[in-house]
Amino acid sequence: MPSRQWGRLGVTPRTVRRDVERSRELGHPADASPGPGTGGGYRLGAGARPPPLLLDDDEAVAVAVGLRTAAGQGIEGIGESSVRALAKLEQVLPGRLRHRVSALNAFTVPMLRAPGPSTVDPAVLTELARLCRDTERLRFEYRGHDGATSRRSVEPHRLVCTERRWYLVARDLDRDDWRTFRVDRITPGPPYGPRFVPRTPPADDRAAYVSRGASHARTPRRP
Repeated sequence: MPSRQWGRLGVTPRTVRRDVERSRELGHPADASPGPGTGGGYRLGAGARPPPLLLDDDEAVAVAVGLRTAAGQGIEGIGESSVRALAKLEQVLPGRLRHRVSALNAFTVPMLRAPGPSTVDPAVLTELARLCRDTERLRFEYRGHDGATSRRSVEPHRLVCTERRWYLVARDLDRDDWRTFRVDRITPGPPYGPRFVPRTPPADDRAAYVSRGASHARTPRRP
């Protein structure tokens, strides 16, 4: 910004220089161009780091609660990662908030899922979310409740987390009907595609739809 415009903004050169130095400390480069009159000034440079995360009191506590809740969501490795992130959050909080979050950390016990068949691979979870977003067909190997495997080709619609398990709601192309698949039983088989036109979902409330299907699957069949 040319120096002659400082007066138009109602600030002094000293204030501008102080603000520029503060901006540089936060990781935002500012290039200075010396010169008299309109020849000199400051210009924001490229390669800035992301700005610091600023949270108000309620937001900071909400993030802490979310990290604690995430520890029991059945995603492989997320329990330990959430606890580490919560510890880092505590280190940068002001004293008044650190006391509240520390109490939450000290008196809350996350129920970590042991690694096993029901643990979801985060890479699979994010890939399924991408396919839902990009409306690309998905082919995968699916392991049923009896251990038998089958090849499926679907149009993925939504991911639903309920009862500490993750489910994929999708249109099964071979059966021409909507189906719900447990994500921990899915082994994707790229390449994916082609893209498809989204269809009308089986229900407005996807969570309730999955919950009904999961309850039905757990009901013992009569002999």
